Amino acid sequence: MNISQDTETKQHPRISVAPMMDWTTKDYRYFARMFNPNVVLYTEMVTTGAIIHGDAERHLNFNQQEHPIVLQLGGSNPQELALCSKMAQDWGYDEINLNVGCPSDRVQNNKIGACLMAEPDLVAECIAEMQHAVQIPVHVKHRIGIDDMQSYEEMLHFVDTVAKTGCKHFVVHARIAILQGLSPKENREVPPLRYEDVYRLKQDRPELFIEINGGIKTVTETEAHLQHIDGVMIGREAYHNPYLLAELGQLWDLEAPDRFEIMAQMLPYIEQRLAEGAPLSIITRHILGLFQNLPGARKWRQALSGGNAKTLNDVKHAIQNMQDAIIRTEAYLAEHQDQVL
Repeated sequence: MNISQDTETKQHPRISVAPMMDWTTKDYRYFARMFNPNVVLYTEMVTTGAIIHGDAERHLNFNQQEHPIVLQLGGSNPQELALCSKMAQDWGYDEINLNVGCPSDRVQNNKIGACLMAEPDLVAECIAEMQHAVQIPVHVKHRIGIDDMQSYEEMLHFVDTVAKTGCKHFVVHARIAILQGLSPKENREVPPLRYEDVYRLKQDRPELFIEINGGIKTVTETEAHLQHIDGVMIGREAYHNPYLLAELGQLWDLEAPDRFEIMAQMLPYIEQRLAEGAPLSIITRHILGLFQNLPGARKWRQALSGGNAKTLNDVKHAIQNMQDAIIRTEAYLAEHQDQVL
C-alpha cells in the first residue's frame, strides 16, 4: 500500500496521527483506527538499537487492523537503519519514517532526532540506504530548525539535501527545537509555531509532498492547512480527544461512528489483551479521552484511571454510567428546552 504520494490530495487528504512516545502504542492505535479507516497511524519512535539488539517482535508487532501504519525509526547509522527498514517491510509496515525532530537529551546523546538537522548530508545518506533496502515509501519528520539554525534558508537547505536522494515526502513540525535549555515538553510548547515557513516550503518546492505538524486541534484548522500543503499530522489532540479523528472523517464524506459502538468493539479486544497477560491499566489509559467535552466525561476518566478499573466488568460499568449520564442530560435539555433557548 503506497500511501505517501497521493496525487489527489484535495480529494483524498493525508491525515495522520503523530508518533508519540508512550502514547501511540499498539493498544492506542487499535483504538484510534475505529474512529476513521483512512487516518495514517504511526508507531512510537523505535530506535535501531532496540530492534537489532533487543526484542524485535515486541517493538515491531502490530494488529492488522492498524493499516495504514508507519514505523518511525530513530537512528543515524545508515546500515543499521537500512537493516531495520528491511525488517519493517518484511513485518508488513506500509511506510517508514526517520525521526529528525525529537529534542530529548537521551536521543541527542545517541545522535538521534532533531540534532540530525545539523547534519543534512548524514540524513541524506541514511535515507538513501533505507530507500535502497526497501520498496515501501521512506520519509522524514523534522523541525523547521534547531538552536542557532533557525532560518527558513537553513531548513530549505536541509530539505533540498535530503530530497536529492529521491525522498519526496517531508513531515514538518512547524517549531524550532532548542536542544540546550528546554525540555521535550517545553519544545512542544515554547518555541512559536511558524506555519508560514511550511507553507513557503510547499510553494518553493511544489514537487515535494509536504505534511504539517504542530498545535493543530480542530477540523477547521485542518481544512485551513490543507489549502496550503498536502497533509496534516495531528499530535496530542488526537490522543486527548480521539473523537476528533471521527470528526475528520467528513473530509472523506464518512459518517462519524458512535462512541458507544466503538467501546462495544473495544471490549473483545480488551478481553483478549487481558488473556495475554496485559495489565488493564495500560489499555484503559488510552481511552480516557473518548467522551471529552460530554456530560460525565470526568467520572469516566476517574473510573478508568489510577488503577480504579480492575476488571473488564469495571469497564462495562463505566460505559453504562456514561450512557446513563448522557440520557439524563438529554432528558433535562428536552424538559427545559424553552429555558435553554
